[in-house]
Amino acid sequence: MVVSVLEEMRIRALGVIDDAVVELAPGFTAVTGETGAGKTMVVTSLGLLLGGRADAGLVRVGAKAAVVEGRIVVPPGSAAAVRAEEAGAELDDGALLVSRTVSAEGRSRAHLGGRSAPVGLLAELSDDLVAVHGQTDQQGLLRPARQRQALDRYAGEAVSGPLAAYGTAYQRLRTVAATLDELTTRARERAQEADHLRYGLDEIAAVDPRPDEDAELAAEAERLGHAEALASAATTAHGALAGDPADQSGPEGMDAATLVVGAHRALEAVRSHDPALAALADRLSEVGILLSDIAGELAGYADDLDADPLRLAAVEERRAALGQLTRKYGEDVGSVLAWAEEGAARLAELSGDDDRIEELTAERDALHDELAGLAQRLTEARTDAAKRFADAVTGELAELAMPHARVSFELRRADDPAGLELDGRTVAFGPHGTDDVELLLAPHPGAHARPIAKGASGGELSRVMLAVEVVFAGSDPVPTYLFDEVDAGVGGKAAVEVGRRLARLARSAQVVVVTHLPQVAAFADRHLVVEKTDDGSVTRSGVQAMEGEDRVRELSRMLAGQEDSSLARAHAEELLATARAAV
Repeated sequence: MVVSVLEEMRIRALGVIDDAVVELAPGFTAVTGETGAGKTMVVTSLGLLLGGRADAGLVRVGAKAAVVEGRIVVPPGSAAAVRAEEAGAELDDGALLVSRTVSAEGRSRAHLGGRSAPVGLLAELSDDLVAVHGQTDQQGLLRPARQRQALDRYAGEAVSGPLAAYGTAYQRLRTVAATLDELTTRARERAQEADHLRYGLDEIAAVDPRPDEDAELAAEAERLGHAEALASAATTAHGALAGDPADQSGPEGMDAATLVVGAHRALEAVRSHDPALAALADRLSEVGILLSDIAGELAGYADDLDADPLRLAAVEERRAALGQLTRKYGEDVGSVLAWAEEGAARLAELSGDDDRIEELTAERDALHDELAGLAQRLTEARTDAAKRFADAVTGELAELAMPHARVSFELRRADDPAGLELDGRTVAFGPHGTDDVELLLAPHPGAHARPIAKGASGGELSRVMLAVEVVFAGSDPVPTYLFDEVDAGVGGKAAVEVGRRLARLARSAQVVVVTHLPQVAAFADRHLVVEKTDDGSVTRSGVQAMEGEDRVRELSRMLAGQEDSSLARAHAEELLATARAAV
C-alpha cells in the first residue's frame, strides 16, 4: 500500500547551509550535528515547504534567494493528492514536488507540482501530510479542534456513527433555521411586496388585455385616423384600373383593364403564327385577370372602410388604458401578461408563508430533539474514550521522565444564550456536537490540570506530544512527524525510552527527529549529520548519511565529544545493539 513519505529535501542558501540534500526514508530518521551546524535549518526548511512564514533574514549572506525543494510521495486519491490536483498540480510518478523561494528582499514564491501556487495552499496541504512538534513550534494537537478530532478518531465507531447522523441533522437544521429567519425577519417587507403584487394584478385584471392587442389597436387607429384619404385613394385606384361608370368626362376605354383587354385581343388574333407572341398573349390574359381581381378588392375596401369617429375614440381610449399598464409592468402587452403570470406565482408563494413558517417551526423543533439525543450520545462516547486515551498517554509519560504527570480531557458544553435548553442549561449546537474538548496536563502532584499549551515547559510539552502520538499513531492520519528537540531536558534511562517510543511511532508513520541525544539517535533507521566547515571566511554546512563505522563515530562524539575515544565507541556500539534488540 502506498503511504505518504517525505523522500527528499534540497536546501540552498538558507542560513549556514549553502547547498545540501536531505535524503529521508520511511521509518525513523535522526538528524544530529554540532551546535550551530544548522540542524535548525532542516526544521526551518520543512516549515517553509509547509507554508510557514518567510523571513528575509534566513537568506544566506551574499545570495539572492534561499530555495527549498521537497519531494513527497502521496497515495492516489488521498486528500492531499486530490487537493493538489484541484489546484492544477501534477504528480511526478506518484510524488508531489514542492518548492519555496525566499528572496533577499523578503518576497516569497511557492510552486506545487510544477505550477505556481499560493503559500496558503501549502499550509492547507500540510495538515494532511506533516505534524511538527518542537520547543517553539507546537502544532496539531495543541489546537482544541484537533484534540477533539483526535479523541473522536480514537473513540472509533462509538463516535463516528452518531457523528455522521448528527452532521446530517445539523446541516438540515442550519438550512431550516436560515429559512425561518428570512421568513420572520422580513415579514413586513414581504407583506409590502404582496400588497404591491395584488394591486398590480387587480389593475391588469380590470383592463383584461389580450395578447398582441396593443399592436392590433395601433394598426386600427392608424387606419381610422386616415379613413377619408384611404377611401379616396382606393376609389381613384379602382377608377384607373376598371373605370368609373358614373364618370363620363374621360375618353371611353382609357382604364387599364380595357387597354389590357385590347392588347390581348390584338395578340390573340395572330398567336398561331408565332409561339413567342402566343406566350405574351397568355401573360396579358393573366394580367387582365389580376387587374380585375385588384379592382374588385379596391371596390370592396372602399365600401367596407369605417370612418366612424366614435369607433376611433373607443380605440384610442382602449390604447390609453393599455398604455397605463405598459408604463408600469412592461414594454408591451406581452410583457405585461408575463409580469402578471410571475406576479401571481410569487403572490401565491408569499400567501403561503404562514403555513410554511408553521411547518418549518415544527421541523426545527424535531431537529432540535434529534440533535439533543445525538449530542448526548457523542458526549457519552467521548467521555468514555477520553478516560482511556488519557490513561494511555499518562502511562507513556511515566517512562519519559515524567512519572508523576497526569493527562486528562475536559469535556464541557458550550454555553449559548440563544441555544437549546438541555439538562437545565442553554447550549450551542456546533457542527460536531455540543462539546468543547481540551487536553489538560498536571505535570506533578499538587499542580492543577491546565491546557497542555500552558501547563508544561517546552521539554515537557514535546514529550507529551510524543506520548500522544505514540498512543494515537494507529488513528491519526498524518503520515509524517517532525520532532525538534523532543528530548530537551531528558537524559539517561528516560532518553532511551524516548528513542524506543519514537521507534514505535515509526512503525506506522515516517518520523524525523532533530536530537542531541545519542540514546535517541541510536534507535533511528537512518542517521543524518549536519556538518559545518569553516575555511576562515565562509561557513558552510552540509548533510551526510551516517552508516557503519561513521555512525559509531558520530554517536561517540555525541556521548563524549571524542569520536575516537575507545570508551565512547564501546558505549556507542552498545547503544546500537540495545536499540536493535529493543526494536
